[in-house]
Amino acid sequence: MRIWKREILGREFYVEHGRIAKQANGAILARMGETSVLATAVISDSATEGIDFVPLTVEFQERFYAAGKIPGGFVKREGKPSETAILSARTIDRPIRPLFPKDLRNEVQIVVTVISADATNPPDIVGVMATSLALNISDIPFNGVVAAVRVGLVDGEVVFFPTDVQLEKSLLDIVVAGTEDAITMVEGEAKEVSESQMIEVLFKAHDAIKQIIEFEKEILSEFDIKKIQVEEKSLPEEIAADFTSLINEGELRNRLLTQGKKARSAALDEYYQSINKKLEEKYGTEKIEELSVLLKEAYEEKLKHKMRRIIVEEGIRLDLRNPKQIRPISCEIGLLPRVHGSALFTRGETQSLGIVTLGAPMDEQIIDSLLEEGTKRFMLHYNFPPFSTGEVKPLRGPSRREIGHGYLAERALKFALPKEDEFPYTIRVVSEILESNGSSSMATVCSGSLALMDAGVPISKHVAGVAMGLILEKDAEIVLTDILGAEDHWGDMDFKVAGTKDGITAFQMDCKVSGVSRELLERALNQAKEARLFVLEKLYGAIDKPREKLSKYAPIIKVTSVDPSKVAEIIGPGGRVIKAIIKDFDVQISVDDLTGKVSVIGEDDSKVQAALNQINAIVKEIAVGDIFDGKITRIEPFGVFVEIAPGKVGLLHQSKLTRNLKSLKMGEVLKVRVSNIDNIGRLQLEEFPTDEDQRQRKKPYRRDNQEDN
Repeated sequence: MRIWKREILGREFYVEHGRIAKQANGAILARMGETSVLATAVISDSATEGIDFVPLTVEFQERFYAAGKIPGGFVKREGKPSETAILSARTIDRPIRPLFPKDLRNEVQIVVTVISADATNPPDIVGVMATSLALNISDIPFNGVVAAVRVGLVDGEVVFFPTDVQLEKSLLDIVVAGTEDAITMVEGEAKEVSESQMIEVLFKAHDAIKQIIEFEKEILSEFDIKKIQVEEKSLPEEIAADFTSLINEGELRNRLLTQGKKARSAALDEYYQSINKKLEEKYGTEKIEELSVLLKEAYEEKLKHKMRRIIVEEGIRLDLRNPKQIRPISCEIGLLPRVHGSALFTRGETQSLGIVTLGAPMDEQIIDSLLEEGTKRFMLHYNFPPFSTGEVKPLRGPSRREIGHGYLAERALKFALPKEDEFPYTIRVVSEILESNGSSSMATVCSGSLALMDAGVPISKHVAGVAMGLILEKDAEIVLTDILGAEDHWGDMDFKVAGTKDGITAFQMDCKVSGVSRELLERALNQAKEARLFVLEKLYGAIDKPREKLSKYAPIIKVTSVDPSKVAEIIGPGGRVIKAIIKDFDVQISVDDLTGKVSVIGEDDSKVQAALNQINAIVKEIAVGDIFDGKITRIEPFGVFVEIAPGKVGLLHQSKLTRNLKSLKMGEVLKVRVSNIDNIGRLQLEEFPTDEDQRQRKKPYRRDNQEDN
């Protein structure tokens, strides 16, 4: 067993190898503070045939015992990964995936298990370092050392691994990962930070990453590992030469520039099939089918190279735009009559239908994760059905991609949302991707912003997003605005920037190359800002402020605050009081017994107000002289008991009545005044006569009284 320790960025890092999980190809126990993760890396013995990608899977397992908790629910054991676990797995996956040999076809599985967790040291960040080490000490082919940091910006100072208290004051919360040479992944949210602030934070984060990598390299220097050799398969020279000679550069260009995603794909596939047919005629069908994966890879490489050269040499893209040009945009609102808010945002061949649903406080999402408990009042869910790309696939639960894209859009929009005391609704936004050809997550930000205003949610300003790309050639560095799917696939970097007219609210970047300079990143971010402002103009052109009224189908919510000590009076013995109000006025009631916040929810404004009045009457401090409309709940020979508010009953003695006791009935409503409150809180009432009662009081009352006596 070997152990390494070092203090980095004010945190104590601990790495252990050789004691546990020894049957894995690589296993590392890493700890930061009191957060410990076990990262294991295993590779299959044989390659998977017939695939053209690296079969890598990354699993992130949250164990509730790590935080000293027992899972909630009936089963009492961990089930499928939570959204937090899926997002953490993506944080680890994205920076390591480009570092595997492109010809690797053996399955590789990374499992990161959180076995101890504290609230201040993020397990996903420790997981990146542990995974990097586990891969590098194993025989699994892997080329690089990776680390990550979480960064905040508090009072103008960059803070690494910020605490929850610091994050409340921080202008941003981002995770940055990279190698010694370059930043390879960024994901996070911000509170309208400027492009220059973001650049400054990113490069300070990279300096911090280098410190962790230096520690990793010190550890790795003690190992002498022989890596599994990956066979670099290639086409036979003769077939490769014939394949190249059959491709006409002019024809390839024309087909790449076919307009429309489906038409372009069909044209390129048709051309590939025609080349394949000629090869089959010469070498036989069986031989060419045997080489089909390699031929497709070779064709893909030709397409990638040609697309990039068209951009560099001709200054045009596959859809004939110039590098800075944004595809045509259309914005429509109020499409769906029964929902609370809706909008359709279309940018080229990417289209998002955004729908807003407003709910009651009890509709909040309950969070019970490894390190977090509580509720969440804003949710954004992203759906990516197969028809959006013209494909046929089974419909299952949300994919990791859908969860990741939805989370990014949610982080972008939540900055503009009103505070809960200003707008007491639970808010759910759903993005239905109806078409996709690049940047559907940023289209989701735009459709969500439009739909929120259409719903009448008082957001402070519109939020828009745009996806950017990079073509990095020896003779050119070209930043692309509003990238297509092909430009994402064949480009060197894609980054998504969302924000308002005043700054960035969310940022995500994946880089496939090293050596992206500060100057180039500054140019890219400034170009993204220009694009974002252009898109924002389109949003404001569709709707420039939230609607003044909510949809008639949205619930009505009215809120009052009471002394928390009075909550028990609202609920009543066994819940009788609150149940009666709910039944009598056809409403829902949410009570926070810690803060005293009471929300009344219903469909009829008058009933909601009446229920609220009832609640206010319950908690009202009753004083001598107060007047109420009370209901008779009990009749006795000496008088009647009158309920002046739920759970509050006083005695109206017959001597204080303006009418005959025998004429009164159960449930009858009387106007009464509090005449006395004794030292144990019992109420004595007197009837408070109307003007008509006063005029008629003497003769009828005395005669009746004398007859009774």
